[in-house]
Order: sequence, then structure tokens, then C-alpha cells
Amino acid sequence: MKKVLLLSMPMGALERPSLGLSLLKARLVESGYACDVRYLAFSFAEFIGQQDYQWLCYEIPYTAFAGDWTFTQALYGERYDSDGTYIQDILREAWQLSEADIARILRIRLMVPHFMDHCLNAVPWNDYAVVGFTSTFEQNISSLALAKRIKQKYPKISIVFGGANWEGEMGQELHRKFPFIDYVCSGESEQSFPALVRRIFGRKPMNGRVNPIPGIVYRDRNKQSVSTDAAEMIRDMDALPVPDFTDYFHDLQQCTVSAPVAPTLLFETSRGCWWGAKSHCTFCGLNGGTMAFRSKSPRRALDELEHLVDRWQMTNVEVVDNILDMKYFNDMLPALARAKRSLQIFYEVKSNLSRVQVQILHDAGVSRIQPGIESLSDHVLKLMRKGTTGLRNIQLLKWAQEFGITVEWNILYGFPGETPEDYHRLLELLPAIRFLRPPCAAGPIRLDRFSPYHDAPGEFGLINIRPMKTYRYLYPFEEESLKRIAYYFDFDYEPGRDPTGYAAEVVAYVNEWRSAPRAGSLSSISRADGSLTILDTRPGATVPELRLSGLEQAAYEFCDELQRDTHIVRHLRALFPTVEFSDQQVLEFLKSLVENKLMVTDGSNYLSLALKTARVSAAARDDATTTVSGVPPRPASSYLRAELKVLQI
Repeated sequence: MKKVLLLSMPMGALERPSLGLSLLKARLVESGYACDVRYLAFSFAEFIGQQDYQWLCYEIPYTAFAGDWTFTQALYGERYDSDGTYIQDILREAWQLSEADIARILRIRLMVPHFMDHCLNAVPWNDYAVVGFTSTFEQNISSLALAKRIKQKYPKISIVFGGANWEGEMGQELHRKFPFIDYVCSGESEQSFPALVRRIFGRKPMNGRVNPIPGIVYRDRNKQSVSTDAAEMIRDMDALPVPDFTDYFHDLQQCTVSAPVAPTLLFETSRGCWWGAKSHCTFCGLNGGTMAFRSKSPRRALDELEHLVDRWQMTNVEVVDNILDMKYFNDMLPALARAKRSLQIFYEVKSNLSRVQVQILHDAGVSRIQPGIESLSDHVLKLMRKGTTGLRNIQLLKWAQEFGITVEWNILYGFPGETPEDYHRLLELLPAIRFLRPPCAAGPIRLDRFSPYHDAPGEFGLINIRPMKTYRYLYPFEEESLKRIAYYFDFDYEPGRDPTGYAAEVVAYVNEWRSAPRAGSLSSISRADGSLTILDTRPGATVPELRLSGLEQAAYEFCDELQRDTHIVRHLRALFPTVEFSDQQVLEFLKSLVENKLMVTDGSNYLSLALKTARVSAAARDDATTTVSGVPPRPASSYLRAELKVLQI
């Protein structure tokens, strides 16, 4: 019996296996079908060099689609006018690449024909009845170019495409435009693809004469493209097989230029987004038609993770979920912490975590998180439908830094409804948190397919929605076809709604912050006498060392988690029932902390900024009046007084 071959083409990531292909292989093997997976991206890296491959993947702006464009000649043939215009319009004008970078891309492009010849010669195509391609990001054109050649030379092989680039309308239109593609698997395909393979091997192909398989796009007896109902969503996540990464690690080991590649294990515990199901973030195009949140049971998730780690002897794990299942804080993560495996895990989370939950992440081996922080402005976050606030985002940044967890976050701008005041306030806030990890980037919003901005642009003041300009150089089709193929779109704002320029100063500040990420520190130390010393080594610190005790210490420590002003007063009165002070005195003291960048506020809520450090040494505890510098810390006061509004500076 012939086999199934699943392919991952350039520009797939070298350091990560394809989770989708690894799951499909495991499912096919369960069903009794022999299946191989080949990572031909490694072969292309050998042709052009590992450094050039990674440079093209990660250093060229991804919406330039330079990786895809290098394969257009292999798919369409020579297109001198189009190629020249792409170089001028996209590489030179839109992204302002240097001539050296452009020459580097053209040099890589010259290797594509040799790579294509290698693919046809290196794979025993006659062994396979079905060849499936996965396509995400910049894998489309290379996959199409090879599929076309396979169909020309081996017409009896069934060609199947799937992946994020082929979901919904995108896959339907691509199927219509490229007749050498037999089938498209749209959406989750752990059920539809094995069913399709069963039909093909049983010589009962889908052509309109048998019941269609949900989620499959096929050709009828007249060679016309036909779409079925949406694929059945995987509801029982525990029923999924454990992914089989054997082929990835084999190809990684065989690759002659893979020595610098640090592989990471991919691990899946859920699909969909529980927050998006409640309140779809306006700019988010993830999940397509499968927003409904489903997760593996804690026991299954833990067992699978331990199996993968033991099988491949790796500690670097990247969880592919859109969002962490909050119930894992009760069982799976604590169990993982007890296992003491010394893992380095990445997870996407929501930013409204508690300090205890952050510690649980740390104890379980989660060393890197992406919490969906896209702004620190309450108004802008509301426009996004994020369901959080700027102070909550800062709170997570602070706690994560205390526990040594790296946070990947961004500042996005350009949301319809923004005001200049949003960014004036943000610019006033950023210097106080300069000692925390800077954003990975500050950039404009992008309009993605499946997002509310794409589905209902008029509701948000967006007009003239059109495929991103680069698509016309990748697909030589009419505009209406490009609208169905594109995932990224350009747009305009309605008159009076354009926020262009509002964020310019914030963007400049973030860029400077990223170039000099550590600007001193702000920390607090609990002393042997019970007081609290705040050490501020940031440039321009107004109080390098400050001792707090009594009411002041209680107020500062209470605001380790953001607190409303009325709650702070109530808390202090409960702790110190015999001390007389007014609400105004407390507010003046809090205001003074904000003015000295020891706290931040939104006008009603307050958050202390100092990171909690380890307890001082025994020697320091013996001499509670001596600080790290040997200079006694400056006391604030023994109780709150209105004149302390500037901390006696």
C-alpha cells in the first residue's frame, strides 16, 4: 500500500516542528495508514545558508512577504514588470530596505530553481498516494510551486492543502485559482483529513457522487471547485493523539546547517479563546471560525507534557494555546511544580493574574509569557475590548519581573476612537516604569481577516478595506479574488477619525527605552525591625533611599496590588483604629508617592511600583539602620501628615 506524505516548506520555522502535521501523522497511524513528514525547509536552509534563512524569516518585515516572493518565479515564471515593481514599491519605498538587503533577497531567489529540482529528485514520490502541504505565514508560494511540479510529473498523486492560510474563504479561492490542487482541508482537520485519506485509498474520491466530508473543498465531475460545510470542531481535546515529532528531529539531525538551531517542543493544551468568546478583541483575527474555548483535562495535559519532555529530552517548551485555561492554576500547574522538572515554558495568558498565580507560573517552570498587553491606556484598552486596565497591565509586568518571568508585550496604536490625550497620559506614565521590561515593539494596528475590524469595519469608522498591497505581487489575480485570498488588509479611517500621529512621541520613547532597556531599579526590602526600605537607583531618583513604617508602610504594601483610594483609607483605619488621620492626608501622601514615581495612579486606583527583593542578610538585620550603601535611609514620618505630600524632599 502506498503512503501519505505531509510537507512543511519554506519559510517554516527551523526551530519548531509543525504541530498540525505531527498530530495528523499520529492520527493516520492510529487509523492504519503509513505516513511520513518531511521538513523541506531544512533543505532550503542548506541551499541558501542557515543565516540567510533565519534572516529572511525574522529580520525582514513579515508583511513584505519577501520569503513568499522569492518563490513566485518558480510558480508563475518570469514576470519582469511585476518583480521590478515589487522591489521598488515594497522593498525600497514601503520598507526602505537597503540595496545590500535587496541584493541579498535576489541572491536567495536565484537558489530557488535548484531547490525545486532537489525536491523532485530527493523524495520517492511514487511511494505516495497523497501529498499534503501545511501553510502558515510565508509558506504558501513555495508550497504551491512544488505542488504544481508534483502534479505535472505525478498526476495520480492527490494534492491536499491545509493550514491557517487555507481557512474558510481563503482556501476556497486558492482552490479555484490553482487547478493542480485536488483538496483543501479548512479548519480543524484531525477528523476531516483522515476521512479524506480513507476515501482516496478506498478509491471513492469526493466528486459529488458520495456524501461530502465537512471541511473539505473538492472538485466535482465538471472540475468545478465545491465547498462543503465547516469542519467539525474538536470538542474532546483529550481524544487528540500525542503529536509525533519523530520526522522533525530526524530532519533536524540530518540537516548540515542546523547546528545553530535551538529546537523547542510544541505543546497544546487548549483551542479557541475563552475571553474572545465573551468579548472578541477588535483587532484579533486568531481562531477563525473556532473561537469556542476547549481544553484538555489537567491530568491529560500533564501526562502529555511529561511524555514529550521524556521522549525528546528537552526542557524548552512552547505552548501554542491562545490563552491559558484558568483552571490549570488549581491542578495542572501546581502538579507540574511538584514534579520539579526545571522546564522553560512559554504560555499566552491574560494580564489580570494575581500575585499568587504569577508565583504558580514561576514554580511550574513558566519562564516566558505573552499576556496580551497592547497598551497601558485605559481608554485605548477599552477600544480594543481587552477587559483590563493599564494599571493591571503594569501590575503584571512588575510581578513577572519579581519572579524572573520574561514578558513579551507591545504597544499598539491607531485604534479608531483614540485621542491625543490618551498618548499624552501614556507619555507621563512611562518614565515611572522605565525600570521594568520594555515593550518588544510599538507599532500600528493591523487589520486581519476574522477580526471584528474586518467583519464589521463600518461599526468602527474604517473604510476602503482592501488587500494589503503586497498581495498583488504574490497572486496575479483580480482585486475581488485577492480580497478572498488575503489575510492582511489595508484600510482608511472615516473623515475625522484618523488618529495618525497621536502616538509619535510614545513610539519614539519606546524605541529609546528598548535601546537602553535597564534604567536603574526600584526595589523594597523588609528590614529586621519590621520597617520597609525603598531603594531607587533610577536616573533622576528624588529619594534614593526611603524608610517607611506604620501607616505609610501599610499603605505602600497594601498597594502592591492595585487598590482604590477609598479601600486604602478603609484598610488603614482597620489596621490603626486609634490613630487619627483624615482621608485627605492619605490622598496627599499617595499623591506624593506618585509624584516621586514610587507609585502610579489612574486618578482613583493606586499601585506601588517597587519590586519586592529577598530579605536582607543576617548582618543587615542586626543593623537595621544601615542600608546597602551604608547610609541610613531617610524616614518619611511616623504617621501621615499633609505636609509630607513631597516626602520631605
